[in-house]
Amino acid sequence: MTEEIINALGKIELLKVTSRTSSFFFKNSIATLSEIGEQLQVEIILEGSLQIAQDKLRIRVQLIDLENDSPFWSDSWDRNIQNIFEVQDQISLLIADKLREHLGHLEISEHLVQNKTESTEVYQDLLKGRFHMNKWNGNDTHTAINYFEKALDRDPKLIEAHIGLADSYSFLAVAGFAPREEAWSKANQSIQRALEIDEDHPGLNFMLGHQAFFTQGDYKGAVHFGRKALQANPAFAEAHCLMAFLFTLNGELDKSKEHVLYAKSVDPLNPETLFFEANYLYRAEEFEASLKILDQLLAQNDKNLPAIIIKLYILLHRKQGSAVRALLKEVPEELTASDERLGIECLSYILEDASNFDLIERLEQRAADEGNHHAHSYLFINYAALGRFDEAFHVLEHLFTAQSSILLLGFSDPLAKAIRSDSRYEEATRRMYAIDAPLDTNTSIESSPENQGVIEAMKVRLLDYMESEKPYLNPALSLRNLAASCDFHPNKLSWLLNDQMGKNFNELVNHYRIEHFKLLATDPSNAHISLIGLAYESGFNSKTVFNTAFKKAEGITPKQYQKNQA
Repeated sequence: MTEEIINALGKIELLKVTSRTSSFFFKNSIATLSEIGEQLQVEIILEGSLQIAQDKLRIRVQLIDLENDSPFWSDSWDRNIQNIFEVQDQISLLIADKLREHLGHLEISEHLVQNKTESTEVYQDLLKGRFHMNKWNGNDTHTAINYFEKALDRDPKLIEAHIGLADSYSFLAVAGFAPREEAWSKANQSIQRALEIDEDHPGLNFMLGHQAFFTQGDYKGAVHFGRKALQANPAFAEAHCLMAFLFTLNGELDKSKEHVLYAKSVDPLNPETLFFEANYLYRAEEFEASLKILDQLLAQNDKNLPAIIIKLYILLHRKQGSAVRALLKEVPEELTASDERLGIECLSYILEDASNFDLIERLEQRAADEGNHHAHSYLFINYAALGRFDEAFHVLEHLFTAQSSILLLGFSDPLAKAIRSDSRYEEATRRMYAIDAPLDTNTSIESSPENQGVIEAMKVRLLDYMESEKPYLNPALSLRNLAASCDFHPNKLSWLLNDQMGKNFNELVNHYRIEHFKLLATDPSNAHISLIGLAYESGFNSKTVFNTAFKKAEGITPKQYQKNQA
């Protein structure tokens, strides 16, 4: 339930929702709401509970504004467990509506949750697969594959499981934990099956970005699919990480940082987000800051291969060859590709000005095989470090002939920085990093002079209805109810209020309720009614909300107002 509500709300443009991993970090935590809000950098917290009794669900939720440290909406429901995905959609829409009423304009679709599968058991297998995949090592990835396949045995159209398989096999291929061609072939089979189900799925386009980069060495294609994934889901933290990674390669560090910061804003505690922040810092040559994050990641998971590799690279930059070789010995053989170990060991001597030509010869022999992409990449970096630029550029041609993503990674690595002084470097950069113009993601509503008359007519209709029908006296009034009464689409009314009238739904309704309260409070015939009673008569259904709204609007408390009128 929590997973789907997070995913559903994350689809809403302009609404920044903390992702699952970071949200779940505080499950069963003793941290206060203010402490959680500070760590996640959020203004509102959604909390609730779910109880299951036989085939019944009891669901309770509330939205808490951290500035006031008080809930501004709560509700509960009893539902049948068989309708779990329909219930997820209903609740997600209700939460989205209440957030829009409180925060401001949001474009909300008619449905936020689509049935992924009819089986809760299948969905559990999917979640278990994701859990093991995110550990980023060979053994757990194989476990993840088993769960994804188990889910697909019972539901072959579960696109997320196909994407999970593709992600798993691509990791095995890139990390060298499985024969490259065989693993990529299986990844591509899963991608093709996913394409047949939904070619616009953000997770699929994220995976296509990985495929373009890692199987074809196609930087331009990877950027295209990464942008397409973000166009479908602007809050997709993993896609922001992908874009951050891609922009580090061509040296656009400002763009990379923007994507890193966005990913951190929605998923700050996810190990994957933290790794890509560390990778950005490494490429920006902020080694101390990068190493701090890498050590944190390795304390959580000492088999995190990408974190191990970047830490080794930082030690290489520090010319701590003996420390590099000692760390390599601690890393289990099965965790790294043999050519990667050889290339790093070779560099550990070169950067200490103590070249081990036996190791270089072995690396050259390994690179003679067109399929040994790790060997090509590390041979390029070693040649660059030795100042043997002609040989380095000769190796670089493998990038274009063999579509080597690994060599594409090594080309712009800070370890190969010396080669950037060569005049050929700039031309090679243009060859591999040329990309098209950004996708147009402008979805704002324009208020051109031609439709200004329509906008004014909408305002008149809304305000006339508020004055004549007094819908605000109904405590259950919602933006959707009001929109239906005025014959507006809810998104259009939200836009009209926030963009054209400068107030959100709650501010509009509370204005009318407060004015009604003031009339009642100054009427001597109501002297026997308490202030909170008058507030309820005015449409408020919460003492806290009434007091907060009144003081914000009038600058004084309701009691002070009543005294001033006496």
